Amino acid sequence: MPRRRIGFWYRFAAVLCKPPLVVLIKRDWRGMEHIPAEGGFITAVNHNSHVDPLAYAHFQYNTGRVPRFLAKSGLFKKGFVGAAMRGTGQIPVYRETTDALSAFRAAIEAVERGECVAFYPEGTITRDPDQWPMTGKTGAARVALQTRCPVIPVAQWGANELLPPYARKLHVFPRKTSHVLAGPPVDLTRFYGKEMSPDLLKEATGVIMADITRLLEQIRGAKAPETPYDPRRERIEQRRRTAAETEQLESRAESATEPKVEQEEGQGT
Repeated sequence: MPRRRIGFWYRFAAVLCKPPLVVLIKRDWRGMEHIPAEGGFITAVNHNSHVDPLAYAHFQYNTGRVPRFLAKSGLFKKGFVGAAMRGTGQIPVYRETTDALSAFRAAIEAVERGECVAFYPEGTITRDPDQWPMTGKTGAARVALQTRCPVIPVAQWGANELLPPYARKLHVFPRKTSHVLAGPPVDLTRFYGKEMSPDLLKEATGVIMADITRLLEQIRGAKAPETPYDPRRERIEQRRRTAAETEQLESRAESATEPKVEQEEGQGT
């Protein structure tokens, strides 16, 4: 299937966004040869800054295969933003659905039309203290196994130095470098033809995230933790720590009142 025309809205967005990106950040882009020239595919990208979608989109735009991002369906109803989202072919995610796969039906249809669909498997900016990829959500794996399309892992670093995770102020100086590295397709063939159970989807997602992490290790020249940061596990541990601290405080409070009670009883006799 031939490449889809980029279209007016995507070119308009590029005219608006590319000049400031070129001014603010240098580019170290590698792995463009892994982006399929034709046919539908998925890119799975790590997320560590509010501006890294722009940095990654710049890289992807220059390959000639523009990405279709998944975004909240409500954004498509808001004036100019909605017109731009629709015009650039972004994909609405209907979070109110109870069917996990139907929430990604539009993504499946886009891949089957020969589009590039970009996933941030972590679902949000990483909360890992050292900004390594977290455990991923299963959406990308669901679409990949449903369509059997290539999944291209992409690691990026540098936009997070321009705007650190969850920060609001740009760190413009010194000028930062946007490192983007795309790798060969993730091998998911061992999952084909099997029931898409939660355990299978979790395992396939782990394979995708491992490939992204290995690419990021190449960019950073460092080794990622053996066990990825898991927000759910961290929340459970935080609740346990809070409960233990509360129990200790209550125990100390009881201990502090016991001598006073004994003293008052002694005075009464």
